[in-house]
Amino acid sequence: MPAPNFDVIVSLAKRRGFVFPSSEIYGGMAGFWDYGPLGVELKNNIKAAWWRHMVHLRDDVVGLDASIVMNPRVWEASGHVAGFSDPMVDCRSCKNRFREDDLKGKPSEIACPNCGNRGTLTEARQFNLMFATHVGPVADTASVAYLRPETAQAMFVQFENVATSMRRKLPFGIAQIGRSFRNEITPGNFIFRLREFEQMEMEFFVHPRDEDRWFAHWVEARHAWWTDVLGISDERLRLRPHEADELSHYSKQTTDIEYEYPIGWSELEGVADRTDFDLRAHAAGSGKKLEVFDEEANEHIVPYVIEPAMGVDRAFLTVLVDGYTEEQLEKEKRVVLRIRPELAPIKAAVMPLLRNRSELVERARALTADLKRLVPAMYDDTASIGKLYRRQDEIGTPFCVTVDVESLDDGAATIRERDSMTQERVSLDLVPGRVADLVAGRTGWQGVPRE
Repeated sequence: MPAPNFDVIVSLAKRRGFVFPSSEIYGGMAGFWDYGPLGVELKNNIKAAWWRHMVHLRDDVVGLDASIVMNPRVWEASGHVAGFSDPMVDCRSCKNRFREDDLKGKPSEIACPNCGNRGTLTEARQFNLMFATHVGPVADTASVAYLRPETAQAMFVQFENVATSMRRKLPFGIAQIGRSFRNEITPGNFIFRLREFEQMEMEFFVHPRDEDRWFAHWVEARHAWWTDVLGISDERLRLRPHEADELSHYSKQTTDIEYEYPIGWSELEGVADRTDFDLRAHAAGSGKKLEVFDEEANEHIVPYVIEPAMGVDRAFLTVLVDGYTEEQLEKEKRVVLRIRPELAPIKAAVMPLLRNRSELVERARALTADLKRLVPAMYDDTASIGKLYRRQDEIGTPFCVTVDVESLDDGAATIRERDSMTQERVSLDLVPGRVADLVAGRTGWQGVPRE
């Protein structure tokens, strides 16, 4: 099935409580979005999956949670104040602003993409992407600070503290999840390009002689995470090494993991060999020696850095796009969000077959309470059973549990699996454990067709 267009995903996201336009009642604000009740659960599950595999399951990576506002000298040393910019073009007529690399031709030779007027586009000029703010009671040049445009720099400036306090030797990594801010010229394509976003980055410090080996390791490991952990279709993923003329100033080699979005192939995650650029830059800026002692060589060295970096929001979007499926049943179309159970916002939905039967409602609510002790679950009786199934299919809930009239006699309920729509009949007291085992992958599904 081809990837759905973004309009379909945006409609699903708003209708089912995944993502809402920020400040919508005031007309919204470009580049900013709010995550709804289901969206925040899915987002947290993605972050938890990354942290588990990047930090908890490894012995050589530790975590950090740094402040968003840092000493402005950090950004001077890193080169962001002088060089973190994109070429920008303005239209004198409609006042819209565009990235030069998004235009199909020279500004002086083409019409404005928005209003269609010719000769109204300015020449490109550099536009710094950092958001400036002020720290302290007086807003003057001495109080200028910046909202961080990336989480990476904090891990470089805290390199010595982390290495010393955790008694780390090479190779080792520092991982961080946190918000970043970039004043993008043309945010768009839903949550694909944002001005406020969340990153998951890891800086892996290695001996310079080992850089190529570790670079290859992290490219392979990160690609495998997308397919094996998040369940993203391998057919829609590819590795794209950067050409020499597109490498960042700090990078010796970079490979992007790209996904085939409705807008075409675009970056999902990047793995960069940053060499010792950042540590040397901050050593020069601060006057500190950011190095480690190599016992084997009996010398102090400045490590090289391999950086896998990705955006949480773009990962979220990829999970929605990749999991979205439409199926034609005999009498209706079924929309299913086929995502891994461990990522699903709700693991199980409990519903009484008849909401006007108090004894069924009572047992269903009691079962929901028992399930909630083990997995995220919800109770729902706001529609017919068929419509409730479709609603849960659309938000990715892997299991629905129905308490019916037979439950009053046999003390059992029906568990229905999302993708196959097959069912199991399970004793009420065993349902919570059965669902928890299925979600965790500790046991297999044994359903039979019923729907």
